[in-house]
Amino acid sequence: MFKRFLALSICSLAMAACQSASSVNSDPASTNGDSSAVSATTTTSAAAPKGNPADAATILARKQVPVVCYHQIRDWRPKDSKTAKDYIVPIANFKEHIKMLADSGYHTILPDQLYDYLAYGTALPSKPIMLTFDDTDLDQFTIAAPELKKYGFKGVYFIMTVSIGRPNYMNKEQIKQLSDDGNVIASHTWDHHNFKKFSGDDWVTQIDKPTKKLEEITGKPIKYFAYPFGLWNAEGLPELKKRGFKAAFQLAEKRDQNDPLLTIRRILDSGYWSTKTLHNSIKNSF
Repeated sequence: MFKRFLALSICSLAMAACQSASSVNSDPASTNGDSSAVSATTTTSAAAPKGNPADAATILARKQVPVVCYHQIRDWRPKDSKTAKDYIVPIANFKEHIKMLADSGYHTILPDQLYDYLAYGTALPSKPIMLTFDDTDLDQFTIAAPELKKYGFKGVYFIMTVSIGRPNYMNKEQIKQLSDDGNVIASHTWDHHNFKKFSGDDWVTQIDKPTKKLEEITGKPIKYFAYPFGLWNAEGLPELKKRGFKAAFQLAEKRDQNDPLLTIRRILDSGYWSTKTLHNSIKNSF
């Protein structure tokens, strides 16, 4: 299945601690404990940012915000391979991980907030974190979303449109509900095709048509994208820009030095990880 292809290479990337960009003293993300910070459930800043976005060097210099990636939230089955279990977080583990984040004082943010912080230096809440979910799995709606809601958290759901309405995947109504509840719906291609191999009509099939479909479902613009398998190449980034994407998310590779907004890093929360392992990985990877 989609999630197992290249899993070993992606997992090794996701679990490796990559170099973080150095923080400047005035970095808004370092306002831990600041009671005047933006509310965790606010999706946009109080005042729209003015002027041009920051250049790449400035964006790279800002402290990275932790972004965590999930796939399936379900208990392991006998047929699940050792590799697949990296992508399958057992239900009890997932609940413990989300509780740990809440108990540790993390506040979830959404892509508009992250973009405004990186591009304009807009302030974030204390201990910001972004929780993302790939591939449209039904358990993300039935298990993950209610658990996030329990703590006032919001998530980002990267939808692979070929799977909409299929058994064990979300349907249009469920995707719409996630959006209406204040979560963000974003693109993850039509059928999980490797972004590095896009050519010709792939841009229409994998990007343009899914964007249109998701906009029809949610009634909102689709401004964010996640690369299948976390794989990207610099040659394809201009195509995302032409289509109006504000930011795109990979896994744990180094960010592009010219287009850091289109190569934002994430780590994979492995099914093998304890709450302590996740906590340490968040601290060490960003």
